[in-house]
Amino acid sequence: MKKLLLHIVLFFCIAPLAYAQDDGVVAFDVPTRNSLKFNKYTINPTFSFVREQNKYITFYNKRQWVQFDDAPLTYLASYSGRFRENMGIGVGVFQQDYGVLTTFGGLLNFAYNAALNTDSNLTFGVNLGFYKSGINEGRVNTNFPDPSLENIPSNSIITINPGINYGTAFVDFGVSIKHAVSYNLLTSEMMEDNPEQSVQGHIMYTGYMNSRGFFDESKFSGLLRSEFKKDQTIISGLVMLTVPKGIWAQAGYNSFYGVSGGLGLNITSQIAVEYNYEKAIGDVSAFGNSHEITLAYKFKNKERYNYSGDDEEQALLSTKKKRKVLAKNSTTPKMSAEERRIAKEEAQARIEARRLAATARAEERKLAAEQRQTKTEPEVQVLTDDDVNALGEKAEIEAQDKANEERLKLEEANRLKAEEATRLKLEEEAKAKLAAEAKAKAEAEEQAKIAQAEENARLEAENNAPVEAEEKVEEPEILEAAQKIDTVQLNGVMVPTANDKEALAMQSLAELTQASKLEQQELLTRLGATVDSKNQDLKDLKEENDLSERGIYKAPKPFKSISAENAKLESLKDEIDNVIESQNQQIAQLEILYNERLKTVNDKNDETNAFYFKAIQDLKTEQKQALDTKESLLSTLETIKVATEIERKRRIKRAAYDNEEDRYLKDRAALNQIKQFTQVASEPLTPEDFNSGEEHSNSIQIVKDVKNTDSGFYVVIGVHSDVAKRDEFLRKAVAAGQANIDFFFDVNTSKYYIYYQKFNDIESARNAMSLKGSQPYNHNMSMVKVEN
Repeated sequence: MKKLLLHIVLFFCIAPLAYAQDDGVVAFDVPTRNSLKFNKYTINPTFSFVREQNKYITFYNKRQWVQFDDAPLTYLASYSGRFRENMGIGVGVFQQDYGVLTTFGGLLNFAYNAALNTDSNLTFGVNLGFYKSGINEGRVNTNFPDPSLENIPSNSIITINPGINYGTAFVDFGVSIKHAVSYNLLTSEMMEDNPEQSVQGHIMYTGYMNSRGFFDESKFSGLLRSEFKKDQTIISGLVMLTVPKGIWAQAGYNSFYGVSGGLGLNITSQIAVEYNYEKAIGDVSAFGNSHEITLAYKFKNKERYNYSGDDEEQALLSTKKKRKVLAKNSTTPKMSAEERRIAKEEAQARIEARRLAATARAEERKLAAEQRQTKTEPEVQVLTDDDVNALGEKAEIEAQDKANEERLKLEEANRLKAEEATRLKLEEEAKAKLAAEAKAKAEAEEQAKIAQAEENARLEAENNAPVEAEEKVEEPEILEAAQKIDTVQLNGVMVPTANDKEALAMQSLAELTQASKLEQQELLTRLGATVDSKNQDLKDLKEENDLSERGIYKAPKPFKSISAENAKLESLKDEIDNVIESQNQQIAQLEILYNERLKTVNDKNDETNAFYFKAIQDLKTEQKQALDTKESLLSTLETIKVATEIERKRRIKRAAYDNEEDRYLKDRAALNQIKQFTQVASEPLTPEDFNSGEEHSNSIQIVKDVKNTDSGFYVVIGVHSDVAKRDEFLRKAVAAGQANIDFFFDVNTSKYYIYYQKFNDIESARNAMSLKGSQPYNHNMSMVKVEN
């Protein structure tokens, strides 16, 4: 009795969802209301853009009210997220089962954002749905035909859900109309009295926790939503806390469906799973609880969008492999001339860096001395001992650089001459080898022609004799020619020979194939030695980089000339390809001659036939082994090439560090000079006098890994990539009375960010921007967050 009563109550609760069952129309409602992480665009069409930074592929399943059989069941597969700087998209395919009623269809979403000012924007969105609803005959279980079910048609529905969202720095307000338009393609009429048609409004807050420990920089999101239907009003709320460790928790309340809670975590940096549990309360508490699970794949984000956070989440499993390397003695051979040249080029670069640093220090000392001298004796300029030493050091370094440059030029010229001589020698050897092969081939062809001519003469003589005599003589002569077998020695092997033309031609061709085989083996041995050499170079370079990262100094190995090595390797590969192709042709010709001889001496057990049959099979096997060896060596070589390129980039990145320090010293010296020698302007400057560089966006820009600069929020008044324009702006700012002017350099974009105010929190920075005053250099202010 209790189970029967439960089914009766269920029927009346699902009736609104399956309204007008006499025509098979089921209202469309995807129940993804308990998650603020995935599939948000089904809540409001603008949420594919609002507060979103990434793109996801998700697989969602919900089993609703599992207390009874044939409970509502929903499947959803979708792709959604931020698509461009000002738009988001979503594409989904879903299926819902309500007992014997089923709905299957798709959902398209598009959201477009318009920035209003620094802290606000307006987003428009729309969901376009198409689904087919009706009776699922496979789930109908009756003992007799039911005419009421047989007369229910299958309907195809198109529905449109528009929405709008207004966002500020932390709060969003929005409205959407669910099923604003629903059109039945079967009846070609607009649907009326849709129980799921409603107006939805929401308020959403997004902020970050500033604390220490596990919850530091955690993201907090809260959504308050109301849904106004024709005969019902539903109030709901949902909160989510996301910890940077890659874990999030959710809790929610819905005045109709009950309370919910859920957990999610990042299994890897791209794969996440989420589970939500919904407990029914009130009128539907007897139906039981609901379970929903989502599996998501996050695409790697190559863009940094403005209107969203820059959240960094960790994962349960890290895909980064840690490598432990044991320092050991290197068995590297002595450096070649090319290696010494590269080493000298690197030494020259280090000398140039030291020279620039010394020049900057000398100029800084000179400026300080000039300032002191100006205060005491304006009309006399005297160089201090430090100035003299600095200038002497600079002159000595410049002379040393010039000598090194001349020596390097001479060594480079000698190296090029040696390489050219080597190349010419290799070309002469290749030409001589080809000429020898051509001569041997011509001799073989000439012997074949002579044998053919002799055979033709014999046949012509025999044709002139009576037929009876021809029959008596021809067979003995042929047998005698076949039986006149001698042996010759070829590469230490006794080779049977015969006097017929095919045997003579095979003997000559066999000698060529043996020579080509030896040359082929020698070239493959050279290729293997090249692979071993490059592998050893890779190990040495990798060892040097690993030790350097651990703070262990080891004398660096210089880079080798990539162009020279590649040219030599390509030449070797061409030689191998030519020899292999020539050997294949000779084996094919030898096989043709063998088949021709079988026509004359059709005994396969004949000593000559048996020998060449085995020789051909051996040559084919050896040729296959040579091809496999070549492919294996080239594959290993390609793997070594990729790994070497990675290690070279690691080394170059390490070498660039010294250049960054030199640039920083020069920038500091230039800023000090501008502040010390720029006088305050006698007449006030105007905003038109200041070139602030690039136009600033209204959003907060995030810059990472800025050396020699503290993390925080900077109020930037100018952005330049040109040093001269940067200095001009600095001079005018100092002339306008701003003595605290400063700047930092972003190596990723090669841009200078000019500022005079820095804060530790975003609210203070916003207050400073709102109180920028009438100073002419403040007309184009923006906020930049530095994260180190």
